[in-house]
Amino acid sequence: MDPHETFRTEVEKNIDGLVADTDLQALSRTWVREIAPHNWAYNFSWLGRPAIQFPNDAWALQELVWKVRPDLIIETGIAHGGSLIYSASLLALLDLCDATERGEMLDPRNPARKVLGIDIDIRSHNREAIEAHPLFPRIDMIEGSSIAADTIAQVAAIASGYKRILVCLDSNHTHDHVLAELEAYAPMVSPGSYCVVFDTLVEDMPERLSADRPWGPGNSPKSAVHAFLKGNADFEIDSRIDKKLLITVAPDGFLKRKG
Repeated sequence: MDPHETFRTEVEKNIDGLVADTDLQALSRTWVREIAPHNWAYNFSWLGRPAIQFPNDAWALQELVWKVRPDLIIETGIAHGGSLIYSASLLALLDLCDATERGEMLDPRNPARKVLGIDIDIRSHNREAIEAHPLFPRIDMIEGSSIAADTIAQVAAIASGYKRILVCLDSNHTHDHVLAELEAYAPMVSPGSYCVVFDTLVEDMPERLSADRPWGPGNSPKSAVHAFLKGNADFEIDSRIDKKLLITVAPDGFLKRKG
């Protein structure tokens, strides 16, 4: 067997073991529960901008970007902009790889791949920092509710110019909001690509951890995911991703579009 294939087979067996180890999966949820009061996800940055994500999830997104090779990444929820910068850097690497394979020079002033961020409130200090970043030429932003008709229309118009699209949903985490986002943006995902729904872990955490928020168990991104999937056969949960990560904010949140 080819040594690369041998290693891939070994990795798949490793993941099989993690999927079957329900005690370890439960232990991982316990760990996430215990670090939640410490705002652990706030402690990391990417190329100078705070990125409020678990490092494991960022690594998983990198794997998906290399696999899908999207032309456009749509993100709801901007906050400090670290996630936008992270996605932009991954797309820059894809463009660099493509240019190298073609024996061409990469023109950073005219990027082929872009990131589109949407937020109901892009605070001025965050906007200024994002616009000052060297990767900003790869980023477009829309200020407005991600589920407002005019916002969705703007995103759809931009998305129409791209072939391979990946979507990340990470704004308001209530059931109704996330379900509306899924209904609006999941159809923009290209076949074989992903819609990643963050903070589905809210459903699995004690209610006290979201007592000061409008969302919680039963009213969460995960409840929205399962409601969405009941009427959308085009998507399926790629559960092997979150099972291999163990430490993740997105259990049941990696949705793959079939085809």
